[in-house]
Parts: sequence; C-alpha cells; structure tokens
Amino acid sequence: MKGGREVPVDLWRLVEEAVEPLGLEVLEVKEAPGEVLVRLERKDERPISVADLERASRAIEAVFDREDPIPGSYRLLVESPGPKRPLFTRRHFERFQGLKAKVPGPEGFTGRILRVEEDEVVFQVGQEERRLKIGTFRANLAEWPEEPR
Repeated sequence: MKGGREVPVDLWRLVEEAVEPLGLEVLEVKEAPGEVLVRLERKDERPISVADLERASRAIEAVFDREDPIPGSYRLLVESPGPKRPLFTRRHFERFQGLKAKVPGPEGFTGRILRVEEDEVVFQVGQEERRLKIGTFRANLAEWPEEPR
C-alpha cells in the first residue's frame, strides 16, 4: 500500500512478469516510502526456499532496473508469505479449507473456512455460516497448518 492506497497495477504486473517464469505466484506487493515488499509462493504449492526468493529478487531487480517504476532509491524486500498469508483465489481457500481466516474491514470477522461452493467461500463464524464471493475480498490465514499445504 502507498499512503493507504493500493499498489498501482503496473507495479504488480511488473513483479508478476519477473517471477512467473520462475514458477512463482505473487501474493502481495506493498509500496512504502523507500521500500517495496513482495510476498511470493510457489505455484506447485511446495514450500518456498531461500534460493527461490534469491532468484525472484534478482529477476524483480532486473525488471525494475529496466522499467524504473519507482522514483528515487528504495529497498526491495522479497519474502515468503509467512503465517498470516493472504488468501484471495479459489485455490487459496480450497488449499486452506478447515483452517481459520481473518477477513478485515468494517464488517470483518474471523471464521473457519468450511468449503468453496461455485464462486463463494463459506465460513463458519460462531454458530452461523457466512458466504463471500471470491474476488470481492481478501483474507489472511489466522492459523497455520501443522503440515505445509
């Protein structure tokens, strides 16, 4: 985010251009004064390694050097998603079904991901089920699985 705004699509697109050939998926791009944070995961869903992150960092640097999307100097941070990983695609919710996720916002909640039905994610929130349409929200994993998924 930049000053409370979403990152320009062009910056996200440039990061995707750099890491897709490496078999990586962009989960998050945040821009702050003097810093760009990129969180990635492997498309094959295996745990991301330090070597993967190093290759991604070099590829992103090369694209940023060529396109110069950020004025002035900045620090590029390339990370794995960590325990509060963002969830926003159908596959993300399917992959972490059964675990708790936090949906931020004014009417946000924390609930267990029960299932994905067509274009909706069904959460268990207290004694009720809540449904949200995929693509209209982002969530973060609120608990980590015992085994990598």
